Amino acid sequence: MIPKQNFAPRVLEWFDQHGRKHLPWQQNKTPYRVWISEIMLQQTQVTTVIPYYERFMESFPDVYALAKAPQDEVLSHWSGLGYYARARNMHKAAQKLVDDWQGEFPMTQEGVCELPGIGRSTAAAILSISRNESLAILDGNVKRVLARYHAVPTWPGERKTEAAMWELAEHYMPDDRCGEYTQAMMDLGATLCTRSKPRCGECPLQEDCDGLATGVPTDFPKSKPKKAAKPVKTTQMLVLLADDQVLLEKRPATGIWGGLWSLPEVAQDEDIIQAAEQRLKVSVKDVISLSSFRHTFSHYHLDIVPSELWVTASTTIQEQSKYQWFSRDQALALGLPAPVRTILETHQSMRQLI
Repeated sequence: MIPKQNFAPRVLEWFDQHGRKHLPWQQNKTPYRVWISEIMLQQTQVTTVIPYYERFMESFPDVYALAKAPQDEVLSHWSGLGYYARARNMHKAAQKLVDDWQGEFPMTQEGVCELPGIGRSTAAAILSISRNESLAILDGNVKRVLARYHAVPTWPGERKTEAAMWELAEHYMPDDRCGEYTQAMMDLGATLCTRSKPRCGECPLQEDCDGLATGVPTDFPKSKPKKAAKPVKTTQMLVLLADDQVLLEKRPATGIWGGLWSLPEVAQDEDIIQAAEQRLKVSVKDVISLSSFRHTFSHYHLDIVPSELWVTASTTIQEQSKYQWFSRDQALALGLPAPVRTILETHQSMRQLI
């Protein structure tokens, strides 16, 4: 892959006329504000992120506010965004910044990469956008632009291909207007050089785009080699209701939905009454089956079979710190997995727990 001429000037000229300049994180571009946006935007669309970002910044306006906040409060602001390890790592990174860096971001890319949850491209984006450092990024949008522009014949996730694309990204990175160029490359991939239906006629790079020259620009970037179909797992979720409260379980700090409050679960083939009475120390008075639904993760499908159990609670369950009774409003204020929040928000009996 041989670099071409006049790349960055064309991208910047396009950005001056058509780039996005009014997103919330583009105002007052401090390293903290840019960092939060970059983490939220991983695996998530801009339109989805905007309201989350605004609420997050209102509650945690600086790194000190984020560092001292309880993890549950941070996760509650993340509920619905998915990939919750992002939020847990962000909370840990904030505490490290306060403890080790007096609340300031390190001055070098290597220093920023030492923070939990921040890799090479994210570190470069933070420093480039907030401090105008000449550091190249290679996020999904930039990979797509470069892979299509050069008609890269291999999947960008392959080690050799990715290394070559890093070289291109660094070659094209200008010495000035670095932050604007970084934003311009993100915008180009997000608004014109999209996965499907790219708007090639509006692209500033159309004249010498190798992908467009093939007549099938959407053939690039090449797809990741296919894996087997996603496996399907099944779980039963128990909506245990006692008086005006629902029982929730704190999940382990790592793994799926790590650190979130969730509904107790039992295996697909377990008897839910027996499991509830023996494991959760309640007396079941009535059971109502709720509608099953599927929640999809990146690597498997989870079929959720929820049931409502009206119970007489035992005080013994409170001795186990991972279980706790909450009112409906208290529960909805916690960090909850998206499917659990859906159950609690939409189920008629839960709506009456006010």
